[in-house]
Amino acid sequence: MKRFLIVDDVKGWRDFNSNAVEEVFSQEEIEIDTAESASEAYDYLLAGKPYYAIITDLQMEDSYSPKYAGEWLAEQIKTFSCYNNTKVVMISATYNIRHIAESLGVYCIPKSTALKCLSAYEEVLVSED
Repeated sequence: MKRFLIVDDVKGWRDFNSNAVEEVFSQEEIEIDTAESASEAYDYLLAGKPYYAIITDLQMEDSYSPKYAGEWLAEQIKTFSCYNNTKVVMISATYNIRHIAESLGVYCIPKSTALKCLSAYEEVLVSED
């Protein structure tokens, strides 16, 4: 079974990303946890539950300024050895999302692409590194 954690402060985007994951992995058994903030997602990390992929928004709560909450979360994920093989995907409307994701060593999907193209999820989530 593949487990996913989807993090976004907007319920509509949590649902959208969950539906995309369900569509991409329709032939597999999956489990999806959701969190509405980076701090809530961090609690999931502390529990040590294994995830195949973590999909996170970039801009959520302001608690981590000057960093974006998703940026902070990506950095935290990298401190847990149990998540070394977990795919981390940022989905954001931020104009420089590709630069931010690249600097963190994670994947990204611009929200404008996510809305139009399920294959963007397939490309990132199904690809072998």
